[in-house]
Amino acid sequence: MTDDRITNLEIKLSFTEDLIDQLNQTIYKQQQQIEFLYRELKSIKEQASNGDSVGNSSPKDEIPPHY
Repeated sequence: MTDDRITNLEIKLSFTEDLIDQLNQTIYKQQQQIEFLYRELKSIKEQASNGDSVGNSSPKDEIPPHY
């Protein structure tokens, strides 16, 4: 009876360790994505503050698509 309990606990421990590894990998990937998005946002903010926005034209200068 004790051997069965130990075996079951070892099985549960193994599954728990696998789950923890998967969660750690997921968290690592999410952190990488957050850092990438942070750098992109910082770059966009710098471009906006420097006046280097995409297009460099005012909305008055743009021709509407139906013309």
